[in-house]
Amino acid sequence: MIDFRIEPELQTKLDWMAKFVREECEPMDMLFPGHGAPYDVANAEARAYMKPLQEEVKAQGLWACHLGADLGGPGYGQLTLALMNEILGRSYWAPTVFGTAAPDTGNSEILAMFGTEEQKARYLQPLMEGEIVSCFSMTEPQAGADPKEFTCRAWQDGDEWVIDGEKWFSSNARFAAFLIVMVVTNPENPPHGRMSMLIVPTDTPGVEFIRHSQTMGDSKGKDDGTHAYIRYNKVRVPLDAMFGGPGEGFKVAQARLGGGRVHHAMRTVGKCQRAIDMMLERAVSRRTQGKQLSEHQFVQGAIADSIIELEQFRLLVLKTAWIIDNEEHGAARTHIAMCKVQMAKVYHDIVQRAIQLHGSLGMTLELPLADMWMGLPALALADGPTEVHKVQVAKAYLKNAKPAPGLFPSEHIPTRLDAIRERSAA
Repeated sequence: MIDFRIEPELQTKLDWMAKFVREECEPMDMLFPGHGAPYDVANAEARAYMKPLQEEVKAQGLWACHLGADLGGPGYGQLTLALMNEILGRSYWAPTVFGTAAPDTGNSEILAMFGTEEQKARYLQPLMEGEIVSCFSMTEPQAGADPKEFTCRAWQDGDEWVIDGEKWFSSNARFAAFLIVMVVTNPENPPHGRMSMLIVPTDTPGVEFIRHSQTMGDSKGKDDGTHAYIRYNKVRVPLDAMFGGPGEGFKVAQARLGGGRVHHAMRTVGKCQRAIDMMLERAVSRRTQGKQLSEHQFVQGAIADSIIELEQFRLLVLKTAWIIDNEEHGAARTHIAMCKVQMAKVYHDIVQRAIQLHGSLGMTLELPLADMWMGLPALALADGPTEVHKVQVAKAYLKNAKPAPGLFPSEHIPTRLDAIRERSAA
């Protein structure tokens, strides 16, 4: 039977997280704003402020909850992580405070699964401790996220790999200690067998930062962005820098992206809930046309639509997490794609209503709604465009669809009635 009850022990942890995020992490969003702020390990003031908070999280046994016990985490399943990430999604700094910030979560999993002992000692441990950050360098200026169009390549030269080409929108690369780079090594293979994954220290000779692109919400100061346009100019790394074998980069990437995508969805639930909380407060605090906003039917409709849409999305996310926990690897692929498609739409609709309900104040930077709105396009594009995931969902269901057995559809009433009559007469 389906049971939506939460065990008391877990609920106690969730209650502690909710209070901690609201009282300790959300203030960091205001004190240290900026999209790249949580990744800037050189910001001594922010790190000094954050360090005691991280220690509190560790004392509660809630540090790096996405990792297994053998890697320093508590090893929670995805269903528990879904409930936790809802809370973390309320604050931009919260994932860093709790040791679960992307892309470090996925990169740490790659290192744990495919890294050498030396790589784990050099990168995984400090990454897990929050001492360094990392970058996943995959998309390209001429190809976006389509690996079939990638041209950044690597070839073996003696006991080294040589990397040559460009990467675009390598998020947080300016702060990263290392880059995980997707490169073409086997161009003669089928599309999903052409690429490999290499770990590259950021200070390796030949890693050239062309520029750091600003996105919505960034300042317009020169080179203030956090998403790097990188040229790999015959960069040399040792042979053991490759994760998996030649041509297995797509397999390595999928091991990383599946969890990351559903974690984005989990945190989006929290962002939407925060926007709804703001709508509810506004509705009972403001008057217009002689009565409270909460008494206007348009306002009631906006609130009801938002609550219902979020509840539907939340149930989809929880079901996806349950499938990951309880069924074979890969079984949740289609549901993860559903989450990816739906989260941008639900987030868009709810935040738009929240801004509208707050009027001119909602458009200002005096509320978090403007930042939420400017972050919306990233949700629709990160980890692959929404359209790609729609195609994936449709193909998954079309694969099992069967054509009508005759001239008319199988639900054609006259045809079915004829069949019923024939059975009755027999």
